[in-house]
Amino acid sequence: MSVRRPWLLPMSPLYGAALALKKQLFAWGWLKRNHLESTVISIGSVSAGGAGKTPVVLMLAGILRHRGYAVRILTRGYKRSSEMIARVEPFDDARWHGDEPVLLAQRSGVPVYVGADRYQAGMMAEQGEPSEKLVVHLLDDGFQHRRLARDIDIVLLTQEDVEDTLLPAGNLREPLEAIAQADVVVLREDEADTLRSVVDGLSHSKGRPSIWIIRRRLSLGEGGEVTLPTMPFAFCGIARPENFTRMLAAQGYEAMQTVAFEDHHAYDEDDIARLMQQARAVEANGFVTTEKDAVKLTPTLRDRLETVGPIVVARLCVELLDEKQALEQLVALVGRLDRRRRQGR
Repeated sequence: MSVRRPWLLPMSPLYGAALALKKQLFAWGWLKRNHLESTVISIGSVSAGGAGKTPVVLMLAGILRHRGYAVRILTRGYKRSSEMIARVEPFDDARWHGDEPVLLAQRSGVPVYVGADRYQAGMMAEQGEPSEKLVVHLLDDGFQHRRLARDIDIVLLTQEDVEDTLLPAGNLREPLEAIAQADVVVLREDEADTLRSVVDGLSHSKGRPSIWIIRRRLSLGEGGEVTLPTMPFAFCGIARPENFTRMLAAQGYEAMQTVAFEDHHAYDEDDIARLMQQARAVEANGFVTTEKDAVKLTPTLRDRLETVGPIVVARLCVELLDEKQALEQLVALVGRLDRRRRQGR
C-alpha cells in the first residue's frame, strides 16, 4: 500500500466511517435516492481522478448511439465557474462549464448536460430531449453519486487504485471492496492479468461483476493537420500526469520536458508565458498536451504558444478487446431494465 499523504493517515479511518454511515443511511431510506424515467448507466471509479473515465464514456456513447439508443451524458463539471444546470454545446467556454463537459460535447455527438445535481440535469435532459428511441443516460463519474439511482454500474479499476489508500491520506474515495457492487469492472490490457484475481477476491460469491478489458492508445495530432514537432515540450493538468508522459514515450514520442499543473487547471497568461520561457530554454520546437487541456486554451493563448511551434493534441482513445461480448452483456442489461420499467407502469 502506498500512502500519498502519510501525515493525514489518522484521518482515513474517520473518512471511511463517515462513508459507511452515508451508505447505510441511503440503504435505510433516510437519505433520498431519486429515479429518472430512463435507464442510467454510471461510469465511475473508486479513486479521485485519473482512472480514465472520460474516454470510456465517449466509447460507450458511440457504441450505444450506433446501436440506435438515444444517449444523454450527465456530468459534474469539476472546477467550473458556473453553478447552473445546463446543456453543454461543443464550443462553449470550458471555464464556464468545465473541461470534461466541453470535451464530451465536442467528441460524443450526443447531448451533454452539466450539473452538480445529476438528477436535475437528467430531468432537464428528459424534458428537453424527447425521443421515440430508448433513452440511456450515461452518468460520468457516478459511482459515488448516490442521490441518483443507477441501473448499471461500470467501474474502472487500475493497479494504482489497488496500491492506494482512502482519502485524505490517499486518493481512494471508497474502499476497494466497493468493487463488489459493480455490474462491470473495466481493466486496462496491460494490468488485466494481475487485476482479474483482485476483482475475484473482492467479489461476492453471488453475482460477480463482468470484466471488460480495454486497450488504450494516444492519437497524436488533429486529423493529421498538425506537423508533429521533433522536440516537443509537454504540459498537462490531469490527475495522473505520469501516465501521459509514459504513454507518449511508449509511442516513441518523448518530450524534452514536461510541466504538470493540478487537475482541471485553468490556464492564464502567466501560465503561457512560463511555458513559452521553459520551452525556449530547452530549445523545444512545439508543444504536446492532452485533449482535456486543449479545450481550455483560448484562441489568444493558443496563438501565443504557437509562436514557439505547433501544438499537438494527444487524444486518448480506448477500445474493448471483446466488444461483441461486452455489447451483448450491456444490451441485455438495458433491455431487461426497460422491460421492467414498462411492466411497472
